[in-house]
Amino acid sequence: MLQVLLAEDHTIVRNGIRMLLETDKSIHIVAEAENGLEVLEYFARGLKTDIVLADINMPGLDGISLLREMKTASPDTKIVMLSMHDNEKYVAQAFLEGASGYLLKNVNADELIFALKHVSGGGKYLCAELTMTQLDKSLKNSQNVLLHPTSDIEFSLREIEVLGLIAEGLTNNEMSERLFISKRTIEGHRQNLIDKTGARNTASLIRFAVVNGIIQ
Repeated sequence: MLQVLLAEDHTIVRNGIRMLLETDKSIHIVAEAENGLEVLEYFARGLKTDIVLADINMPGLDGISLLREMKTASPDTKIVMLSMHDNEKYVAQAFLEGASGYLLKNVNADELIFALKHVSGGGKYLCAELTMTQLDKSLKNSQNVLLHPTSDIEFSLREIEVLGLIAEGLTNNEMSERLFISKRTIEGHRQNLIDKTGARNTASLIRFAVVNGIIQ
């Protein structure tokens, strides 16, 4: 039985989510909370749960702050964020702070349940809508390279993806969380990009990419 603590400050929304989860008999709602402080109080009483499904915007203690506190309160508990925000910065921050999943509130019951079970098994999950947004962005970047090649240097799709994230100013750790690959792999891609382009630093690497139409 998968134990879930549901944290959502809007009663109607919380009741709706509970009803969706209760359609799966393998999921049990062990407790409900209206904010992050109530979640911490639950664990302070020595109680346990497998997953905390929490709204990212809650009064008193929001979801991001809860992620930080849970590293001490119950480091083994998985946390999945529910949000209205599809902004990349919110998503990146949530995963960097330790979230195991990020779902928009418009997900259907099947995806919600699948995400919780996937996270329970040790995986990380980004909802389909946000995944497709990221895919479309990557495809547009790749298409730009294919249609407007101005350099004879060949880059893999992953290298182009990493290059785009470097241009956005993400650190190796942030790129690792965004792409779900190790920091060492990110460092390898970064070094390959520098070797291929002959760039002396990140600034010259980005300039090369812009000048040659690899990124916009």
